Amino acid sequence: MKTPIADFVSEYASKQISRLHVPGHKGKGLLGCERLDITEICGADVLYSPEGIISESESNATALFGTRHTYYSAEGSSLAIKAMLALIKKKAPARRARVLAARNVHKAFVYACALLDIDADWLFPATSSHLCACKIAPEQLDEALKAAKILPDAVYITSPDYLGSVSDISGLSSVCHKHGVPLLVDNAHGAYLAFTEPSMHPIALGADMCCDSAHKTLPVLTGGAYLHISNAYEASEDEVRSALALFASTSPSYLILQSLDLCNAYLSDGYAQRLSECIKKLSALSERLASLGFESEQTEPLKLVFSAETCGYSGDELAEHLRKCKIEPEFADRDCLVLMATPENTDEDLERVYKAFAILKKRSVRGNSLPPSFPRPTRALSIREAVFASSETVEAEKAEGRICASPTVSCPPAVPVVMSGEVISREAIELMRYYGTQRVEVVKNT
Repeated sequence: MKTPIADFVSEYASKQISRLHVPGHKGKGLLGCERLDITEICGADVLYSPEGIISESESNATALFGTRHTYYSAEGSSLAIKAMLALIKKKAPARRARVLAARNVHKAFVYACALLDIDADWLFPATSSHLCACKIAPEQLDEALKAAKILPDAVYITSPDYLGSVSDISGLSSVCHKHGVPLLVDNAHGAYLAFTEPSMHPIALGADMCCDSAHKTLPVLTGGAYLHISNAYEASEDEVRSALALFASTSPSYLILQSLDLCNAYLSDGYAQRLSECIKKLSALSERLASLGFESEQTEPLKLVFSAETCGYSGDELAEHLRKCKIEPEFADRDCLVLMATPENTDEDLERVYKAFAILKKRSVRGNSLPPSFPRPTRALSIREAVFASSETVEAEKAEGRICASPTVSCPPAVPVVMSGEVISREAIELMRYYGTQRVEVVKNT
């Protein structure tokens, strides 16, 4: 598969041209990659109105993912999330658009709703297992849509979630389409799912739109992402590019674009086989770790997730131990540890994980321990009103009865306990305490 963006930039860099254009480093610098860092010079095309090399490269990605069109983002899935919601708002009637969303949304969704003045209604899990988890069954979604006085303009699901749980996208999409509602999926952690056998990618399973953070699971520079539009969803290329341009920088990183471009060739040349082999190795590692007493959860194929309930160690304790063994995990908190692998990890990497666990003393399991129940909040303001209201930051313990302004969350996992516009209850404060949120931004009292 051709790599038109990377080829163009490489050729330009080889010509020793006097760069009387931005960027200011002029192809020289301390990182060593500056020679390949360009802007929209003649022939380089324009990301949000492409007619040349970017258009060709996106067409290659479209063929690989089997979509109506796959669009590049040099600003992560956050940009793609905003664009998806902008497209939904554009199709909504004159009233304020509403989205029915699983509660474990990334804060990028909340900020997109604020910027676009979209309201969100929430789907909560049947059991409160973790802040990041909100698995919704098709039957639950069907009941919610049947009960709605006015159907939402879209349903929004995060799958896989940060802990590797995968929703029944096929079932959820069937329910959505029965009610005439599009399904949007935050698939930031699952770009590789298009290349499993069979495909587990949301677009293949019926989602109308989804975002992938290419950099999370594919060999792409941080910030490289995709916005996928399905063949079933009616949106013109001009509409989608306008939605992306609404929020995007006019100076996208050509280093990231080259990375996405080169990834097309990587994916087209035996990647599915390499992925399959990697998944088998991870499965074998999981079995070996289970024999030591450290059984991982059932998750999407490229994650190993360990729960304090079943292995006797908190996620934070495991992470501290692994770092001493020269292993850096993806995420850890009091409840769990998350390890993410890809075919780029070596056999030595996986063996190092096994040896690190092998020297841990076995502990008795914690038992059935769950976080405090998730509160069902009262909404006092719209998301937009709360985010743009005059605000102040207070100690979480003193925030009872106040209205949340912008959600105070760290990334990862960037999932809020309380959403903008909601009244902070005592139950919400207990949950914030559980997850270590000490301060919260609230709307100023008038």
